[in-house]
Amino acid sequence: MSMQESEPITVNRDCDAVLIPAGTHICLPQGSIVFITQAMGGNYTVNINGNLAQISAKDADALGIEVTDTASLDETDANEDGSLHEEQIWAQLRTCYDPEIPHNIVDLGLIYDCKISRHQNGDNQVDILMTLTAPGCGMGEFLAEDVRCKVAAIPNVTTVNVEMTFDPPWGQEMMSEAARLELGFF
Repeated sequence: MSMQESEPITVNRDCDAVLIPAGTHICLPQGSIVFITQAMGGNYTVNINGNLAQISAKDADALGIEVTDTASLDETDANEDGSLHEEQIWAQLRTCYDPEIPHNIVDLGLIYDCKISRHQNGDNQVDILMTLTAPGCGMGEFLAEDVRCKVAAIPNVTTVNVEMTFDPPWGQEMMSEAARLELGFF
């Protein structure tokens, strides 16, 4: 679900959030008035008093929205032989969204590499190399954790490592053609 400015919502309980782009943890007190500006990948970007903050899917009930477990996948998606296919990882990465830009991190060009290693004991390790649109972005830790949690929810994934890099630095040319077109970068 994607939204532009919405109707005012009264926060119905104290709720943890993260200020965007600083990455500072805050608590939105019960009774706060917010406007949902983006609802993608299970997280909610809200405008509160002119500031943007991200509320995670687990706290959607504070906004009066039913909490759903967006990170878990149906066990029927598991490969019976315990293996993983790279397409499964990329599909799950497309459920991770930048809290300020209404596009997934794959189409934004933030994922540089994805490797699957199958260990002798049958465990599957996924190593992801990613970047941010700006090196000083305070949301990096939260984007990396979103990636870690969502990829870890894939059946047969045992370990997920997410590494940040700024070499090469991100640029608009790394975005998919569709994302550039939709965001007006052509």
